[in-house]
Amino acid sequence: MARPDLAVALDLAPHPEGGWYRRTWTSPVVVATPYGPRPSATAILYLFDAPGRWHRVRSTELWCRHSGPEADLVLGGDGPDPVPGARLRLGPAGPQQEVPAGVWQRAEPAGPGAVLVSCVVSPGFDVADFELR
Repeated sequence: MARPDLAVALDLAPHPEGGWYRRTWTSPVVVATPYGPRPSATAILYLFDAPGRWHRVRSTELWCRHSGPEADLVLGGDGPDPVPGARLRLGPAGPQQEVPAGVWQRAEPAGPGAVLVSCVVSPGFDVADFELR
């Protein structure tokens, strides 16, 4: 699939969930977690125009919408497999939404076009803390 112009302009790479991303910030502060040391927080830019794959991380995520159509964060519980449930809308009435640690999630555009968001993860993202379906 060809990289969209905005992904080129922002130097975004393919993301395992679908879409495009780039880590933009890593806190210099390191914290102890049950899984080892992690930066206190990290941030990425993420661009998507189709539903992503189910995934979860061990840390809380704060999603911040910047541009494009509204989007939904579909939550799937914290069991061994995702079960679609609550939907959090990223839009004018809720430009920031929190996904609790350990909860299955997937992002879906609510209209045509690409959605640009930032995701802030705290404690910071580590690939060892990531599970994908």
